Amino acid sequence: MISTARRYPLTRVKQLWLGSITLGAWLLASSAAASGSDSPRGHYPLPENGNMVGEVSTVAATEEDTLMDIARAHNVGYEEIRMANPDVSLWVPGEGTEVTIPGQFILPDEERTGIVINVAELRLYYYPDVKAGETPRVETYPIGIGRDAFNTPLGITKTTMRLENPAWYPPESIRREATERGDPAPAVVPPGAENPLGRFTMLLDIPGYMIHSTNQPDGVGMRASRGCIRMYPEDIESVFWRVPVGTQVNIIDAPIKLGWGANDESFVQAFTSTDEKAYGMETLLNVVGLIEQYEGGNPRSVDYEQVREVLDQSNGQIVPLS
Repeated sequence: MISTARRYPLTRVKQLWLGSITLGAWLLASSAAASGSDSPRGHYPLPENGNMVGEVSTVAATEEDTLMDIARAHNVGYEEIRMANPDVSLWVPGEGTEVTIPGQFILPDEERTGIVINVAELRLYYYPDVKAGETPRVETYPIGIGRDAFNTPLGITKTTMRLENPAWYPPESIRREATERGDPAPAVVPPGAENPLGRFTMLLDIPGYMIHSTNQPDGVGMRASRGCIRMYPEDIESVFWRVPVGTQVNIIDAPIKLGWGANDESFVQAFTSTDEKAYGMETLLNVVGLIEQYEGGNPRSVDYEQVREVLDQSNGQIVPLS
């Protein structure tokens, strides 16, 4: 069963509101190191002196592209690409339109072991075991999670089984809803193109929950499932055989992240928490207080209005603080 125990071994962390604030140093690595150009999709060497991997980039859309096509090709999900390009058409970006790829990530302030899933961020982080002499790394992938009334549960659990080409047994609630719509669901959906679990599934030690592929990849990066965690088919295929049974899975809701740059710069990043409550004055004051606290104890002027604006927008963009 899922455990509600939480561990924060990397840095001191305060719980704020119903989420957590991730604190850490900001690593401004060189473009080659940050982009992981010599690594497979989503793979990055762990930073030695910080918690930042990847980089923001831009691409030019072709006539045939949708924004979701571009997102999938560059390892980001629906909400990530939409929030990074609010003025770009989702379905017809247009030939030559510049599209921002939000490919820079602050690692969750959790133990760097197994799988860490930040539901607020709609993103999964995997820290594979490495052999002696190998560079420790992290792999990160966009995910889909549970929609309203079907929130993905939080806490520490583990993987219990891997299934290739699984059959899907619709739960009673889905079958009942389908019957009420006049479109009865089958008792079992065999492997194939109509199976919503796709080709690969990793069961979790929470009855009824799993990390799986999908036959509807456009839903990756959305809150659209009944609680399970969806990945692009190519992403879960790339990790499926490398995630041992029994791997720890830590599911968190960390909607606010803070970081510091190499030149004593401060940054803030905010997402919408899964309970979608607005950030109040208490949260604002706590965020500002933590920025000041982690400036080496030195007094620092913080623009309250700027921090408030970032929290109000909650669009996942990494913003430098004046």
